[in-house]
Amino acid sequence: MATAAVCRERATRGRVSGSLDFLSHLLDTVSGLPDIRGVGRASARGRSNGVRAARAVLGLTQADLAAAAGVTRQTVVAVEAGDYAPSVYLALAISARLGRSVEELFGQQPEAAGAASAAAGGEQR
Repeated sequence: MATAAVCRERATRGRVSGSLDFLSHLLDTVSGLPDIRGVGRASARGRSNGVRAARAVLGLTQADLAAAAGVTRQTVVAVEAGDYAPSVYLALAISARLGRSVEELFGQQPEAAGAASAAAGGEQR
């Protein structure tokens, strides 16, 4: 027969776990820590940009561009590779140093813009 303390413990355990059920999908099942994959830096995976070409035309190194924009060289590498979507402020700093507009460097490529317009029912020019 269970004692009163054991009964209270079982009842409390049930209420606590029941109240946390709505959070269970957010927890990593192994560690019990919040699952924060997908949270963090912005990804631009699959997007191309004109940063590398514009930098090369000016004869700048990645380190030169990084210093001018106030970031690390690794950030410039990630931006050029399309693995990182820069903040508005970083995009403005990069475009100012390269003497191009943000739209020229990070806007849709002409063929991609035409395809997007056609998919949306618009005319291609």
